Amino acid sequence: MITTEVFLRYCDESLDQYAAICRALGDDGVNARLPELPGSNSAFALVTHVAGVMARWGRTVNRGIEVPRDRPAEFTATGTVEEALALLAAARTGLHEDVLACDPGAPPRNPPPDEPDAYATQGDVLLHVYEELAQHLGQLEVTRDVLGAEPRRRAGGRRGSGSSPADPGDAARDDA
Repeated sequence: MITTEVFLRYCDESLDQYAAICRALGDDGVNARLPELPGSNSAFALVTHVAGVMARWGRTVNRGIEVPRDRPAEFTATGTVEEALALLAAARTGLHEDVLACDPGAPPRNPPPDEPDAYATQGDVLLHVYEELAQHLGQLEVTRDVLGAEPRRRAGGRRGSGSSPADPGDAARDDA
């Protein structure tokens, strides 16, 4: 099993990427949804959702500390980049507290009633938290990429043709 420090480093790296993408999108872009995809999520909605995921699973499920959550509202949330960054910072702090307080081999204190046997240990729950962070980071990266391409497509440009300017989100990506 990996150490607590390594687990938190992976989570922190993902959260850093969420923050970088929100900054790159700016206040207008952080609330934008993909126009061709009804039901798509904005960057702000994804940040709000992963903050809810981290609190629910790290605190409510693992530690037994009830955290109120309105999951449907997470997907309609809007705000500024600064508000998104504040949500990420608070969620990161909470996650660190929850991870440091958990016993990876012990059963969760408050398993989800609809899946009482799905997560046998608190370590399993933490892996689920990271799974959600990674899944939604991928969704956020696609959203950023498509939103960055949108003006060029309307102007008749093609991505990858070599004639379009660099994607403003390139700086937020890592080399892997």
